[in-house]
Amino acid sequence: MIRKMFEAGIELKKKYGDDRVYDFSLGNPDLPPPPQIKQALLKLADRADKPFAFGYMPNAGYPEMREKQAAQLGIEQKTAVPASNVVMTCGAAGGINALFRAVLSPGDEVMVPAPFFLEYRFYAENFGAKLKPVPADPADFSLDLEAMEQAFSPAVRAVLINSPHNPTGRIYTRKELGELAFLMSKMERKYGRPIYLVADEPYRFLNFDGVEIPSLFELYEHSVVIGSYSKNLSLAGERIGFVAVNPAMQEAAELVAGVILTNRILGFVNAPAIAQLLVMEAIGAQADLDVYRRRRAAMGKVLDAAGIRYFMPQGAFYFFPESPVENESEFVAALLKERVLSVPGSGFGAKGYFRLAFCVSERIIENSAPSFLAAMEKIRR
Repeated sequence: MIRKMFEAGIELKKKYGDDRVYDFSLGNPDLPPPPQIKQALLKLADRADKPFAFGYMPNAGYPEMREKQAAQLGIEQKTAVPASNVVMTCGAAGGINALFRAVLSPGDEVMVPAPFFLEYRFYAENFGAKLKPVPADPADFSLDLEAMEQAFSPAVRAVLINSPHNPTGRIYTRKELGELAFLMSKMERKYGRPIYLVADEPYRFLNFDGVEIPSLFELYEHSVVIGSYSKNLSLAGERIGFVAVNPAMQEAAELVAGVILTNRILGFVNAPAIAQLLVMEAIGAQADLDVYRRRRAAMGKVLDAAGIRYFMPQGAFYFFPESPVENESEFVAALLKERVLSVPGSGFGAKGYFRLAFCVSERIIENSAPSFLAAMEKIRR
């Protein structure tokens, strides 16, 4: 669905010109990578004429990369993480699929707060499991823990969360994650098997108000953190990410070994050599957060002027506003006629909403205002 809108935008730009099409469909970061990436590329050019410059490596990744990733995770998770608990992967998507292949069996369920990133459903179904969405609180997209407790069953093998969240921009608090961890521990005792709490964190650096992004490793034994460098280093096409297993987990070594195996047999084999070498030089760097803050403010002004209701995103680079009509696809179609590209919320498990990715220039955001107003006027008529 997202790619369909993105491709429609390409055709509209051919017809009307780039400046007259307002493409908020795809979360494709437009900022250049930090300068460390260019410096690393220049260093790689000097390496390219050496034997085995980019040859096979241990399937979990270069040992030095795993060491650096573990050190970075130690800062973020406030927990010492050994390099042996880290597996470098082909992006966060590759990491989630490798983990799910290792822990899911046909008939298992993966619980996820709704709305959710739409490809999660396919990641679970790839291995015969089923995604089990549980609607979040519509006021602020916080976790509805009572509903999650009611939705638990012996089939639930994992709970998948995403914070900062795509598509809502919500950052879960320590209180609600602590309560979720307590609930999951209770369910582990009830059903007699581990239930994995999986955090998908590619947007961790996009934290606009400096609120706490809690450490799952501190809160819950059977936790796994998955991330990527698509957003913070603007390397979306390079497909580099990681899976990190909580060192407090008793069977951590077994789970890591499973992920290393599944990462290989799914066809990823190992994370790309060049991507790992780039990240080694740039780990800890990030794109300019203030640019995204200004874009968030600009998008909010456009929506306010059009009379569209929304939750102000705390992180990531998406708005998930309410549609002015019950069937949000009608409004998405009205916006498309005004050369605004958005994505219907039904694909994210939330009818009545639509998603806007504000990883575009402030000029594009500001110039889209008349198109939003025109679409609102037509839909009201």
